[in-house]
Amino acid sequence: MESLVARSGALKRQIRSRRPSGALSGSAVGLLFEKPSTRTRTSFEVATLRLGGAPVYLAANELQLSRGEPVKDTARILGGYLDVIVGRVFSQDTLVQLAAYSGRPVINALSDSEHPTQAISDLLTIKEAKGKLRGTTLAYVGDGNNVCNSLLLAGALAGMNVLAASPEGYEPESSLVRKARSLAKKTGGSIEVVRDPKDAVAGADAVYTDVWVSMGEEKEQAERHRAFKGYQVNSALMKSAPKGAVVMHCLPAHRGLEITDEVLEGKQSVAWQQGENKLYGAAASLEFVVR
Repeated sequence: MESLVARSGALKRQIRSRRPSGALSGSAVGLLFEKPSTRTRTSFEVATLRLGGAPVYLAANELQLSRGEPVKDTARILGGYLDVIVGRVFSQDTLVQLAAYSGRPVINALSDSEHPTQAISDLLTIKEAKGKLRGTTLAYVGDGNNVCNSLLLAGALAGMNVLAASPEGYEPESSLVRKARSLAKKTGGSIEVVRDPKDAVAGADAVYTDVWVSMGEEKEQAERHRAFKGYQVNSALMKSAPKGAVVMHCLPAHRGLEITDEVLEGKQSVAWQQGENKLYGAAASLEFVVR
């Protein structure tokens, strides 16, 4: 994790200066996306190009997967064409099958369980804002979803203190919480799941939130809006955090729901820096799996 974050920062400087990289020279990178995307798709496509490779976008509804072909059959064929597969999928099992049957490196660009490349970019942003990762405190407020799960794991690996505040029934995945706590014991970090957002942000260096209704959960919208009342990241909540705390959001943001426009556009917000950093997290991930 530390090397990926450090490499993301180095690639940021390299890509911004338009210095070419041949890390993916001659490589074809398939982007198999079952879900819409702005930042993740664009960051992986541009990262592939900046590293000298060729991106191939594969919309799931345009593949035989949409007509019932088993994932393992698609994986075998894609493995013969591509050098790397990037998957943004509904089910974690799809990624498992792609990895098992393609014979190629598979990068999780979001599943129902985790969003690890987002976490790499997030940790780069925190390091840039606070100068370090080890010992810093990250407060996550809202739905204990895939983003939250990966932040717990990544933060634990980096020796951070991560607190997640979620309403009852919407906590992060218990098995991943246990895994993160086990990792944190080895790195000097800590993992805590709390109920009150004010308790989470009280000593935070960074306050993070995400949407209350993720893709595929639209039927639960009214129920979720009721459940998450009181979990909005707003000026009142930020008064409970230290003055130097930064505000993070993986975007897209629903202004007026999980975060207010005032906070998202405010001086403490690093959301746009965080969004740009997805490019460099993607580049570091791609470089890592082909070296």
